[in-house]
Amino acid sequence: MDVDRPSPLPLDAQQAQVTPGLSPGLRYVKRADSKLPAARVLGPSPNPATNLAIADIALRATSLIARQAVERALLGRAYAPRKARQILRGRSMAQVLLHRSIAKVAMRSIPGALVVGGSLIAKTLYDRHKEHKAAASGASKLAEMAEDGAQD
Repeated sequence: MDVDRPSPLPLDAQQAQVTPGLSPGLRYVKRADSKLPAARVLGPSPNPATNLAIADIALRATSLIARQAVERALLGRAYAPRKARQILRGRSMAQVLLHRSIAKVAMRSIPGALVVGGSLIAKTLYDRHKEHKAAASGASKLAEMAEDGAQD
């Protein structure tokens, strides 16, 4: 009982001229894609470069909006929304460029990410240590003031 099985090769490749003596994969003289219609390009434009530009702009705009929302949320915990907006607007160009260049270093390589991540962890620990020292110093000063107030 013969079963009619479809060929694993595309129809264009089946109809192409063959050269005898070559392996089945190398027999085809005509390129299979010469008869195929152009592949449909994904995106709103038929031009792939335009689609890439659209995707790039959309991704950058989305990341900018997300970054601004995160920055406002972080500052919003300690400051009023208006004050947080003023703080974000008040950053110097040098600060913005420094932060972008540090982010680029972190994104380009694993060693860069480790150096930047380690530096951020060290800075956070230093700031926390400094905060505890300041709180302890302030508490001792308040205790002295309380003692002085009790004596008067």
